[in-house]
Amino acid sequence: MIYFLVARNTYAQVPPTRAEIIAQYIETYREVAIAEMQRTGVPASIKLAQGILETEAGKSDLVRRSNNHFGIKCKSNWTGDKVYHDDDAKGECFRAYPSAIDSWRDHSDYLKSAPWYASLFKLDGDDYKGWAYGLKAAGYATNPKYPQLLIKYIEDFNLNDYSLIAMGKKRAPDWAPSKNIISSPSQVAKGNVIVAASTKETSAPNHVVKKKNYPAGVFKINETKVIYAAEGSSIKNIAEANGISAAYLYEFNELRDDEDILKAGKLVYLQRKRTVGENEFYIVEEEEDMYEISQRLGIRLESILQYNQMTMNMKPAIGETIYLQKGRSSKPKLLNSK
Repeated sequence: MIYFLVARNTYAQVPPTRAEIIAQYIETYREVAIAEMQRTGVPASIKLAQGILETEAGKSDLVRRSNNHFGIKCKSNWTGDKVYHDDDAKGECFRAYPSAIDSWRDHSDYLKSAPWYASLFKLDGDDYKGWAYGLKAAGYATNPKYPQLLIKYIEDFNLNDYSLIAMGKKRAPDWAPSKNIISSPSQVAKGNVIVAASTKETSAPNHVVKKKNYPAGVFKINETKVIYAAEGSSIKNIAEANGISAAYLYEFNELRDDEDILKAGKLVYLQRKRTVGENEFYIVEEEEDMYEISQRLGIRLESILQYNQMTMNMKPAIGETIYLQKGRSSKPKLLNSK
């Protein structure tokens, strides 16, 4: 019997390379690293390198189970959630966090408060080699090659640039948080910048661009079709031009059915918005309410309000962190609240 092997035309998604996975991790957390350096002095380069190493660039079993990005163990004073994981010994206790951002903040606070790390804060913020060797000497890790591994990540991926941006020694690129958000200690202490703008040509820029700087025609935000409609546009005309019921457009965009002519330019979604954001968090900018944020990020208003324990009449304060994918334990600080 003769067997013939027939090749079929198939299209398989090529898995990302190790370098691409690391690059994505950096893109996700670089703004948090900058803000945390400005808040506490822990170099952004070190935080990013440690995060990459400790979590296998966000893919490790521990980080998936605990949101623990820095391998910090429970210690006697830890009162939060815990998970147990085999490390130097079997079933060791590790800290668990509600979100990644809580882990990034706790890591900074942990280093800042522990006396055995005090000498590191006397180093220059861009002295990543001094920090890498100092962490090992102070007992952060047992791996004898820990400093060399951190330094290699920092140099291979130019992570010291983020420390220089935080220190004001390097010009901040367009994606970086605006100065009035990341330079105020009271705002930076909230811990959390987010947004890595999508690099897809068909996706709209995220909150790092001006509100009206959107492509012409139909594009996507958070994998949802949308257009930017100029002042004076008619919802009914938009619906007709795109073959959609006007009733659906009112529903998709949480508009009253008597709002036909737009009094100002705005995003108009041609599909129902998603219930979760493309990113985990968003930092509130000036003159933004929850409806504007939900439109800007392509998330249903009811979902974003629920995640943040807010109602329609509440307006978040500038610089506050808005959760986009899951609920938070308390609502953010509100505008004009004491």
